Amino acid sequence: MRLLLDSFWRAVAYCMLPRVIVLSLVPLGLMVLLAAVFGYFYWDAAVAWTRGALESWPLLASFWSWIGRLFSGDVTSVLAPLAVVFAATPLIVVLSLLIVAGFMAPALTRLVAERRFPSLERKKGASFFGSVARSIGLTMLALLALVVSMPLWLIPPLVLILPPLIWGWLTYRVMSFDALAEHASAEERATLLRAHRLPLLCIGVLCGYLGAAPSIVWASGLLFAAAFFVLVPLAIWIYTLVFAFSALWFGHYCLDALAQLRGQRAAAAAAAIPGDAAAIEADQAVLSQWKSP
Repeated sequence: MRLLLDSFWRAVAYCMLPRVIVLSLVPLGLMVLLAAVFGYFYWDAAVAWTRGALESWPLLASFWSWIGRLFSGDVTSVLAPLAVVFAATPLIVVLSLLIVAGFMAPALTRLVAERRFPSLERKKGASFFGSVARSIGLTMLALLALVVSMPLWLIPPLVLILPPLIWGWLTYRVMSFDALAEHASAEERATLLRAHRLPLLCIGVLCGYLGAAPSIVWASGLLFAAAFFVLVPLAIWIYTLVFAFSALWFGHYCLDALAQLRGQRAAAAAAAIPGDAAAIEADQAVLSQWKSP
C-alpha cells in the first residue's frame, strides 16, 4: 500500500512538470498537422464524394427536398463538409494518439529513471519491437473481450464494471511491461509482475475509470455541434494527460519495486557470504585434520 500511494502522489506531481505538459500537447499539434495535410490533398474530393453519396441515396431524396423547401437552400452542400469533418476527426485523433503513445511512455519512464533512479542498471530485458507486438496482441484480445461481453452490458451494474475492468487489465499488462522493458531483465520482470499483480491491476482499473472522463467531453462535443471544435481538442488533451499520468504511475511503481528487489537480493547475497566463508574454513579444518598423522 505504501508503494501504491507513494507512486500515485509522485505521478500527480510529475504531471505538473513542463516536460510532461509539453508531451501532453503534442497530439494536438500532430492532429492539426494531419488535418492540414488531409485538407490540402483530399478535402475537395472527399466533400464532392460525400455530397454525391447524400444526393444519390434514394431513401433520403424526398427528405432533402423537404428540408430544402423549409430552409430555402442546398442542404447537401452544407451537410457534406460537416459529414467529412465528423468522419475524419476520430480517425485523425486515433492515429495521433497511437503515434504519441508509442513515444510518450518510454520518454516518461526515462524521466522517472533519470530523476529518481539514476544509478539503476539497465538490463534491457525486452526489445522495442517485441513490446509493440505484445501491445498489439493484448489490445486485440481486450477488444475481443469487449465485444464478447457486450450482451452483459444490458445488466445495469455490469456496464459500469466490465469495460473499465477490461481496459484496466489491458493498461496493467501493457504499461507495466513497458515500464520495466528498459531496466529489468526478463527474470526480474516476471518476478515483479507475479509478486505485484494485484496492485498493478488496481492501478490499471483506476486509470481505466479515469480514461472515461474524456469520453464525456467527446460526447458533449458531438451533442453540441457549435462547440465541437473546442470540446474535441479538450477531450484529446485530457485523454493524453490521463495517459501520461498512467505511464508515470506505472513507471514510479515498477522502477521503485525493481530497485527494492535488487536491494533485497544484494543484501541476501551479502549476508550469505560470511556463512559461505565459515563453511569453507570448516571444510579446510576437517581436511587438515584428516591429513595430519
